[in-house]
Amino acid sequence: MRTVCVYCGSGFGTDPVFEAAARALGRHLAEAGIALVYGGGNVGLMGTVARAVLDHGGHVTGIIPDFLKSRERMLDDVQETIVVSDMHTRKKLMFDRSDAFVAMPGGIGTLEELVEQMTWSQLGQHAKPILLLSVADFWAPFLGLLDHMRRTGFIREGLDLSYLVAEAPEQVVPMLTAAVGRTEPRPEAEALIEEKF
Repeated sequence: MRTVCVYCGSGFGTDPVFEAAARALGRHLAEAGIALVYGGGNVGLMGTVARAVLDHGGHVTGIIPDFLKSRERMLDDVQETIVVSDMHTRKKLMFDRSDAFVAMPGGIGTLEELVEQMTWSQLGQHAKPILLLSVADFWAPFLGLLDHMRRTGFIREGLDLSYLVAEAPEQVVPMLTAAVGRTEPRPEAEALIEEKF
């Protein structure tokens, strides 16, 4: 595992533990020699995790659409900044550049990016590990919704979701390292999709 994509908020949220977790995650990635791929901004948790990686000698790739350059204020110190034309290109490039994904606390954009990766995985399009860093139980309501979807038959047997849940930043690197290579694309996914959908 050489690179990890981190999805997180462009704000800090209401609990200081979120910012502390972003700093810790950045440090752990850098100390493990894992490069960060992220949304390119210098604000909120997004900027915090990137600066922490840089502060501890790590490598950062920021990918940002042109229209967000001024709003999210690009972090100029990163080793690689890629400016793209739109959000779709940004998300595809972040996917291509990453060996695993971590979702920290964030807003609707973070949720959308996380769910897209979970969907692609469910449909057999990739087998890269996806981890929810549920600091202060942030992702508990979402995990409850997934359970509700299972109980009501909308996440069906054979097409369940593949994801990890960590409660603390120091758990992230060991969990992802153990998961990389253990998961493989499911060749039966296409047949299951035809049958279940």
